[in-house]
Amino acid sequence: MKRYLHTLRIEPLIARLSLIQFISYFAAWFSHVAVFTLLVQMNASAFVIALAASMQFLPGVILAPFSGALIDYLRPKPLMIILLIIEIFATLMFLFVQNTEHIWMLLALLFIRMGAASFYFTVEMALLPRISKPLNLQNINEIHSLIWSFSYTFGMALSGLVVFWLGVYVAFLIDATLFTLALILLFKTEIMLGAVGIKRDIISMWKEAFLYFKQNREILHLMFIHAAVGLTAYDALVALLAKEIYAQQISIAIAIGFINAIRAVALMLGPIIFGTWLSQKRFVWMFLWQGLAIIVWAFLFNNYYFSLVGSFLAGLFSTILWSYSYTLLQRKTKKEFYGRMVALNDMMFLFGATATSWYIGSSFEIGFSLKILTILLGSMFFIFGFYYVWVRKNFL
Repeated sequence: MKRYLHTLRIEPLIARLSLIQFISYFAAWFSHVAVFTLLVQMNASAFVIALAASMQFLPGVILAPFSGALIDYLRPKPLMIILLIIEIFATLMFLFVQNTEHIWMLLALLFIRMGAASFYFTVEMALLPRISKPLNLQNINEIHSLIWSFSYTFGMALSGLVVFWLGVYVAFLIDATLFTLALILLFKTEIMLGAVGIKRDIISMWKEAFLYFKQNREILHLMFIHAAVGLTAYDALVALLAKEIYAQQISIAIAIGFINAIRAVALMLGPIIFGTWLSQKRFVWMFLWQGLAIIVWAFLFNNYYFSLVGSFLAGLFSTILWSYSYTLLQRKTKKEFYGRMVALNDMMFLFGATATSWYIGSSFEIGFSLKILTILLGSMFFIFGFYYVWVRKNFL
């Protein structure tokens, strides 16, 4: 933890952006429980729940070809301000979702809000290597993932209690207020950095990017490896567990909130435990342990309290997988291609997360038990682990 605090002391702009990041992430996860609780209260089908989960990731897949070029073309701060404003208005519109006839409106708003959130994230991840010292990059990525995990933890837990006591609509109002606070702080933050300097049309920029992509094949492999973390998109799984199993044991809102919160505590501990131990050679163990943890969780589903333990194990390795694979990619990418390469990377990651949500919902609809489909999900990490070993030996 000392190395993270030291990095924030010597990188004041990173520290300021991290504070804004914490508030906006906390807001995003605060209403997350409210959205899925509302769907369960409306007795939405497994298909609709999976569709709602995928709406958190699908916008990033669709927007990536445009966002990457725009990030390399435009100044970052005005772009980030516009995206936060979109998130505020989309969140306020959730207040008008009142019954099952409005479910499609809810899905559309999720698409808009998560599209803006995904775009904002890509802007920030392309910005970090440009404003930080190269030796601090891994620490900064780990700080980013810790903030995500911390806000995920307390956002989920606190939201579960607020939804239980005050209802989903109060949670949406609090959410919009937090986004507004993040916007005010961003307005007051000086980012003395312009666009990368590329002044060509978007098609030419992408032609150049794909030529660079073709000449640096290790970047493609690193993107596939990072996309594996998308397999940990358990939102549809947690909602279905709450609906099908835990509704008889505990409040749905609290069940969803605390399963995710316990997992997020583990997400936060992962970089602290493994960050200094990790190396390119040891990284394969993160994939193998992640797969085993998910399989163990599957065997603990039937009891809510045992499932909390499984959720913790399933989260312990996810953050370090995300941050270290991102760092490997950033180190291999030239500065003038940051926006486009990060956008493509996020597109692959979000496609993996979208596919995972669809896999969970559709597999359950056709008769797979939640236990079996989760075991199959965990097994995929063993395949990615061996794939990483091949990439390391041939490209890194």
